[in-house]
Amino acid sequence: MNEHKGPLLLSARDIVIRFNLRGQILTAIRGASLDVYEGETVAIVGESGSGKSVFTKSFIGMLDQNGRVEGGQLLYHGEDMTCYTTEAQWLKVRGRKIAMVFQDPMTSLNPVRTVGEQIAEVIMWHFGKKHDEARREAIDLLRRVGIDEPERRCRQYPGEFSGGMRQRVVIAAAIACRPEILICDEPTTALDVTVQAQVLNLIKELQRELKMSVVFITHDLGVVAHMADWVAVMYAGQMIEYGEVREIFHQPEHPYTKALLRSLPQLGVKGHDLYAIHGTPPSLFKEIQGDAFAPRNADAMKIDFLEEPPAFQVSPTHWARTWLLAPEAGAFRAALAKRDAERRSRQTPAEPFDYSQAETLLSVRNLSVHFKLGSTRLQAVDHVSFDIYKGETLSLVGESGSGKTTIGRAVMSIHSSNVEGDIVFKGRRINEKLSKKERGRLHMEMQMIFQDPMASLNDRAKVDYIVSEGLYNYRLFDNEADRVAKVERILQEVGLTSDFMTRFPHEFSGGQRQRIGIARSLIMNPELVVADEPISALDVSIRAQVINLLNRLKKERGLTYLFIAHDLSAVRFISDRIAVIYKGRLVELAACEELFARPLHPYTRALLSAAPYPDPDVERGKAVRSYHPDAEELARPGRAWAEIYPFHYVFATEEEAEAYRHEAENA
Repeated sequence: MNEHKGPLLLSARDIVIRFNLRGQILTAIRGASLDVYEGETVAIVGESGSGKSVFTKSFIGMLDQNGRVEGGQLLYHGEDMTCYTTEAQWLKVRGRKIAMVFQDPMTSLNPVRTVGEQIAEVIMWHFGKKHDEARREAIDLLRRVGIDEPERRCRQYPGEFSGGMRQRVVIAAAIACRPEILICDEPTTALDVTVQAQVLNLIKELQRELKMSVVFITHDLGVVAHMADWVAVMYAGQMIEYGEVREIFHQPEHPYTKALLRSLPQLGVKGHDLYAIHGTPPSLFKEIQGDAFAPRNADAMKIDFLEEPPAFQVSPTHWARTWLLAPEAGAFRAALAKRDAERRSRQTPAEPFDYSQAETLLSVRNLSVHFKLGSTRLQAVDHVSFDIYKGETLSLVGESGSGKTTIGRAVMSIHSSNVEGDIVFKGRRINEKLSKKERGRLHMEMQMIFQDPMASLNDRAKVDYIVSEGLYNYRLFDNEADRVAKVERILQEVGLTSDFMTRFPHEFSGGQRQRIGIARSLIMNPELVVADEPISALDVSIRAQVINLLNRLKKERGLTYLFIAHDLSAVRFISDRIAVIYKGRLVELAACEELFARPLHPYTRALLSAAPYPDPDVERGKAVRSYHPDAEELARPGRAWAEIYPFHYVFATEEEAEAYRHEAENA
């Protein structure tokens, strides 16, 4: 694609946005520019704090009261919106011409009003239609975004919908006015891969139908490869690279763009550290000299610290702000390319885990967990069995609500009264009444890392106390000096300094908070760690750091992981074996590479087909499978574990297992 499809709709030119925060001036956007053409999708990518959301919120006049556009032009159909001074002027554009879909649908939806009323309100407000007509249009919109039984569902409240369905409702409200431009701000970050694929395809279908332009904000480069025509890379409030999607993925030029791509687990080599971007973005309270990325760039040149690079043209559709593209840097650029190629050629995948002499650490047999919701009994986990061997990483993957976290919590005895079956750790059944001493020893040998480090850390306690909590509870130190030394050692082990001990969790980034959570678990010297979605809320670069840390600690401490996740790229990079769970049942279990090479169960195939891959050539040509069995199919009797390939098991009837074996023989 070398030219734009249609006319220019929106042109942001050299935008400068500043915020007054407690008397200090923060320059969030530093001369950023972007063009949006009719019918096209432009993706804005970058780490949290790079300015993606602030920049696009300025398109609809939604900066908070402390922020203002202080430079540049926002031309929509040639009219400069930076001149708008009243809310009435913005309301002619916001929602009606340019609409926005936010990351968390619950922040956009009123929990005490039905979804139908909320969509109808948008139609009545902008078009002055009567309630009955607006409600009919709302029902039609719900049908259009793929919600079954829209007449019934429109009378329900947001809390009665799943995360994916709520996101569909928000999209329905956004397109109610048939906007020309739809801004999607991380709309799929919290969704499972299968639901994410559905929402992304929905946005593309609506874009074709309504001839919309889409501005897609995300840090998931696989999603970018699937959705975008054009890609703008943002760092420290500036656009640092821009180009057609294939150019950005196949020929990135800026060191930051290259670093983002190298941080992806899909492009890593198992057994070797992922590339991680160290350091933190610059403070935007201060004036930045030179290339903003230079302090984090190990290959930065002297000029990178002295002068801000201009935009060098790579092709008619591709430019980047980096001194590496200056004619004088040609030899240095060639040397870097040669070094990187040699480094990649030396990386060979690690040998797979040796199960021939493996010792069983944890054994789960016929585990069932149920919950009571009023008079209803919900079967969250249904007769699940698996073993975890000492020193391996077994990953549990599946959609939200499939039972992954419930299994992890049952293993940790967080769920106990509603658990049936056997959980055996080191030969001892642990889901029964244990003495206080036995329970205490178990808490030292088994620890858990939680998904949300902010929710699991005491925000009123300093890091010193948070990490020491287990030491205090079980008196695992000789004196105060010994306790402090243990805390300092474990902080150093997870990549933090002793200076952190006197600070509070809110003073840290997401990746640093997750490291504190890991330190709190590991100071107990556990043998088994249950890691529940420990990287799902992290940026690409921080995620790479945490994955490397978990792998390193596993080697150095001989740890065993039960790793719970829905990010299949991370699972593939970190796992020895993978267990796939669907609606409370394990449906497939195999060695990691075996499962990816030869998935058997239709649900596993659907999961793998939906996972985004950071290559536009792969994404544009792939077909996403679906798996939506009815209740009778799920309850079909006679299903049991069947070994199709050596150590590759699938939950199937004899007839299904025979079909899998026949398929294997003819492959």
